[in-house]
Amino acid sequence: MTTAGDIMHSGAQWIPAHETLDRAAQLMRELNVGSLPISDENDRLCGILTDRDIVIGCVAMGHDPAKVTAAEMANGTPRWIASDADVDDVLREMKDHQIRRLPVIENKRLVGMISESDLAQHLTEDQIAGWAESVYAMSGPR
Repeated sequence: MTTAGDIMHSGAQWIPAHETLDRAAQLMRELNVGSLPISDENDRLCGILTDRDIVIGCVAMGHDPAKVTAAEMANGTPRWIASDADVDDVLREMKDHQIRRLPVIENKRLVGMISESDLAQHLTEDQIAGWAESVYAMSGPR
């Protein structure tokens, strides 16, 4: 059985909820990623911040990214998957919630992220096609 832990990109990092969006953008650049999980004061997942969130939700609205925090951008209920979850559960979670990035949690701590590139590297063509059709067909622009 292939698990979330088998296909995830390890070494993912949190951005603390109190950090500003300019710091988040710097961390994204350093890590060469387009999203960061947001952690609360107990190192628990409380949201996901994307580069698009920073541009559309902050900069384009005329706000200063040095004054807006990651917590202010955390909307909705963050989705995640256990590291020992089967890859079919990963795909179902991403399809059901129309998401392209999924934090992987083990013992209540972040251990990795699963992104589109991770899926492309580890799944069969049929699995990727089914996932892409369901996520992209109904999601519209993001």
